[in-house]
Parts: sequence; C-alpha cells; structure tokens
Amino acid sequence: MREPSWRAFALALWRREAGPLAGLFVGASLVLGFVMLAEEVIEGDTDRIDNAVLALFRSAADPLRPAGPPWLVEIGRDVTALGSFALLGIIFLASVGYLLLLRKRALALLTTVAILGGTALSQALKSLFDRPRPELGETVRVFTASFPSGHATLSAVTFLTLGALLTRASADGRIKVYFMSLAVLLTVLVGVSRLYLGVHYLSDVLAGWCLGTAWALICWSGARWLQLRGRVERPEEEDPR
Repeated sequence: MREPSWRAFALALWRREAGPLAGLFVGASLVLGFVMLAEEVIEGDTDRIDNAVLALFRSAADPLRPAGPPWLVEIGRDVTALGSFALLGIIFLASVGYLLLLRKRALALLTTVAILGGTALSQALKSLFDRPRPELGETVRVFTASFPSGHATLSAVTFLTLGALLTRASADGRIKVYFMSLAVLLTVLVGVSRLYLGVHYLSDVLAGWCLGTAWALICWSGARWLQLRGRVERPEEEDPR
C-alpha cells in the first residue's frame, strides 16, 4: 500500500533536516554547558578540582615541573603545538586553498567564517573573563588569559570542522568514522597537553572543548542547511535527494 503523499513528504523532510537540527541541538547544549561552567569558575567552585587535577601532572620532587622524564615533557610541547595559532593557521590556509582549487568558493567562505569566527570568539571570551594562568613555572610561553583554553577551543573548531568536511569526500562509512575519530583524538590530545604542561586548569580545557565543539557543530549545521537548499556546493558523490 502506497504511503499518503503528506507522510512521504514528512519523512523526506525529516531525513533532510534531521542532521542540521541534531547538530544545532547538541551545539546549543554545549553552549549551555559552557555557560554553567563559566559561572562555576567565576564563583570559585572549580578551584579545588582544578588544582587537584594539575597536581596529578606535576613531579613529586619538583611541583614546578611536569611529571615524567625530559623526553615526555618534550613530547608534551610537540603535541601542544598542534593547537598553536601558527600550525592551525597553516592547516586553515591549506584547506581553504584546496577548496578554492576545487572551485568550491562558498564552502571555502564558510570554512573561513567557521575558523576565524571561532578564533575571534575565543579571544573575546579570554579578555572578558581575564582569568590568571596557573603559577607553575614557564614550561611553554603564554601570552593570554587562561579561560577558556584557546588551544582547546581552536583545535576543536579547526579539526572538527575539517574532519566534517573530509567525511563528505567519501561515501564509505568507515572512512567517515576514521576522519572524525582522528579529529576528536587530536582535539583531546591538545587539551590534555595543556594540563600536562601546567598552563591551563581543567575547567579552562573543558570550557574550550565545549565552546569549540559547539561552534563547529553550529557552523556545520548551517553549511548542511545551505547545501540542502543549493546555496553551497555539494560533494560530487552526494545524492541530492
């Protein structure tokens, strides 16, 4: 028995809109999580757990040094560099250049808005909260306030945004899972490295992850919504139905 036309239309509409709507819902939930965490930080309710977590990463003999041998500290510096302005900027420019070579100008513009917008948002919130950094010695040079973690925020924005773009390059579900898993792994490693080096509190990193992931999801949902309406280029293999 054939389904009524209105029901078929409703099912088709849900299939088209479910992804963007789910992304917006999760993004909004993460924004709420960020707001609640920021309130706790302002009131000082996170101080105890923040300091306890930092202590886990410090040397028992010298609390000003990260735990572990010198080579592990060097690895920590290398990993944290994955979330630096310089490296993320290079990755961003290379990705936009690639999209422009493919003549996907609207997608390149959306990627630019997502990453530069996330950068501006992170810096604005740092200036707003102006939280002092942990006083644990200078393992790496820092120049901005502590909350939220810029490395955690920008690595989430950049890696998750680019991971979402790469998943659209293949119809193979395994490839999609691989790219998104790699994006999440890099984001987590950068955040943990900031704790290990003692330049951020746990609440800084969690806030950065919430903010960066929310921004990436909201931008992805917007891009998907525009693609469904033909205003942004689709991947070649995608079925428009």
